[in-house]
Amino acid sequence: MFATELLYLNDSYLKETQAKVLSYKDSQLILDKTIFYPGGGGLEKDDGIILNSKNFGVEIKDLKKDGNIIIHFVDGEFKEDETVILRLNWEKRYRIMRLHTAAHVISSLFYKKINALITGNHITAEKARIDLNLKDFSRELVEEVIKEANEIFKQDIELKIYYLPREVALKIPEIVKLAKKMPHNIETWRIVEIPGIDIQADGGVHVKNVNEVKEVKLLKTENKGKNNRRIYFTLKD
Repeated sequence: MFATELLYLNDSYLKETQAKVLSYKDSQLILDKTIFYPGGGGLEKDDGIILNSKNFGVEIKDLKKDGNIIIHFVDGEFKEDETVILRLNWEKRYRIMRLHTAAHVISSLFYKKINALITGNHITAEKARIDLNLKDFSRELVEEVIKEANEIFKQDIELKIYYLPREVALKIPEIVKLAKKMPHNIETWRIVEIPGIDIQADGGVHVKNVNEVKEVKLLKTENKGKNNRRIYFTLKD
C-alpha cells in the first residue's frame, strides 16, 4: 500500500527536494514524499516541475490527494524506484502562504467582533476571498477589520503548528471557526495557532511569522444572498 509523506505540512518553505518514484502509470506519478500542496481547504494547488534521473524536467499538470497518496499528473519518463527532484513554484506558493495567514487573522477578527463564522473561502496567489454567515455588514466595518489586521501584521508573532487528538482539540474554545465542522473520520488534527490572535484546525500552508504578510488591502465586498457576505482582499505589495 503506497503512502506519500506530505513534507509541506511541517515545512512550507521547502522549495526543492529529492523523492523516490513508487509508481508511474497513465501520466500519474506517485512518490514517497512531496513538497507540492494538492489544493483543498480553499487554497489553490501548487505549481512546479519534476526532474527525472536524466535531469529532464516536466511541469506538473495537476495534483490530487487520494487517501494517503498524492497523485502528480505529469507527462514524462519515470521508472519505479528512480530518484527524482521536485522544484516548487516558490513565488506562487509564498503569496498563497501570506494570504492564507492573513485570512486567519481577518476571519478571527470578524469572529471576535461580531461572532461571524466562515462559510467559504478561496485563496490564490492573486487574491483571497472570505465568505461569512452574516445578514449584513457595512463597508466601514470591513475597512476597520482590515486596518486592525494590518496593525497585527506589523508585530513579531510566530505561528505554532502542532497536532492534537480530535477529542482534545474540540475542548479548546474557538478552535473551529468554520460553519461546517471537521469530518468525523479525522482523528488527529493539525493545529495552526497565531498566539493571542487565532487558533484553528488547518491543513494548509502558512508563513512562520505574521509580519511576513506585511500589509493587505480590501478589493471589494459583495452580498451573496441570505446570510452570506463576501470580502475580497490582496497583498499590498
